[in-house]
Amino acid sequence: MRAAVPNSITLSRMLGAVCLLFFDVTAQTIALFWVVYAFCGMTDVADGYVARRFNIETKAGELLDSCADVLFLACSAYKLFPFLIFPMWLWMWLGAIVAIKVVNQISASVIYGKFVFPHTFANKLTGLLLFICVPLYVCLELLIPLYIISALATFAAIQEGCFIRKKKS
Repeated sequence: MRAAVPNSITLSRMLGAVCLLFFDVTAQTIALFWVVYAFCGMTDVADGYVARRFNIETKAGELLDSCADVLFLACSAYKLFPFLIFPMWLWMWLGAIVAIKVVNQISASVIYGKFVFPHTFANKLTGLLLFICVPLYVCLELLIPLYIISALATFAAIQEGCFIRKKKS
């Protein structure tokens, strides 16, 4: 029952992610878009903090958190995609990262019969940097941090695959 608190925080992030789809990033609702975006980021930190702080972590909560992360990423990417003007080689790099993550999940489903989303430090750091640097790029066209994030995301994806293949869940 106590695990309902962090799970409720996670569910609010999922609701916020869906709400992002209803804002026009170029119109009068842009400020509201970034407020909801920030809310989603804060709840991503808060749910895990509350669960760990009060020792109420659950496997279901971890899975819900991972699903909320994917939903937030998908909704944000959908709305921000038109503003992401990258060189082709960076798109190819990002595609390679996605491919590694897909292979990781296929491996997990074969090995464990389920998807596995390791919450490694590298994954958490990548998520934090993405959360901060994507708005900097969209608003200020600051591209350099995205190269750093791409390198870290590549490492995180490879590390995730190693974790999945070595550790029983």
